[in-house]
Amino acid sequence: MAGHSKWANIKHRKAAQDAKRGKVFTKIIREIVVAARNGGPNPEDNPALRSVMDKALTANMKKDTIEKAIARGAGNQDGDNFEEMTFEGYGASGVAILVKCLSDNRNRTVSEVRHAFSKHGGNLGTDGSVAYLFQHKGQLFIENGDEDAIMEVALEAGAEDVISNDDGSFEIRCEPTDYLELKKALVDAGYEAEGEVSWLPDVEVEVDGETAEKVQKLIDTLEESDDVQNVYTNAAFPEPAES
Repeated sequence: MAGHSKWANIKHRKAAQDAKRGKVFTKIIREIVVAARNGGPNPEDNPALRSVMDKALTANMKKDTIEKAIARGAGNQDGDNFEEMTFEGYGASGVAILVKCLSDNRNRTVSEVRHAFSKHGGNLGTDGSVAYLFQHKGQLFIENGDEDAIMEVALEAGAEDVISNDDGSFEIRCEPTDYLELKKALVDAGYEAEGEVSWLPDVEVEVDGETAEKVQKLIDTLEESDDVQNVYTNAAFPEPAES
């Protein structure tokens, strides 16, 4: 299956996250704490914990930092009572926005998310108004390689789809439960595979100009909140200019 170029956008987003590494670490630690609290401290018996540990290692978090976060979650310490929250809404021109949060103060989180939407030309929707436009999938990217060889490894390891992009990169999708096994198979085969378990839109809406700027500012404002773990959208942005 062929697709548009996404690798440039992925690298651009990763660079932006790296610039905010301290905040990224804070959010990953929060995810580890909640995963360990909900499913136990043993990653072999806790797929959610295994997945977020993979995310932490990919972000170059130290192993002892990960272990301390697991211990916090397993000990269910006071102050670690984070609540999972999902907000659904619309940005400029009606693009769909899905916001995943972990919060220890519901009122603060609701206020911050609502303010971000209203400030940047969007509005919150009701439960179910946006979520149906997305699917929960594992998503991996390989910058380049032989399509047939990548497809053979990926499909054998549980991939649902291998998408070849215009820039020569590949996007590989799978069920969330198959993500780690698929990533391991690709890495063992010699590929540099980057990705995560994500909420992917069924159909993307191309945006540019003022609309793209407003939607990007909304996403940036949401991601600045410590309570916001991830923001997903069906907006397809123009490719960033090569530096």
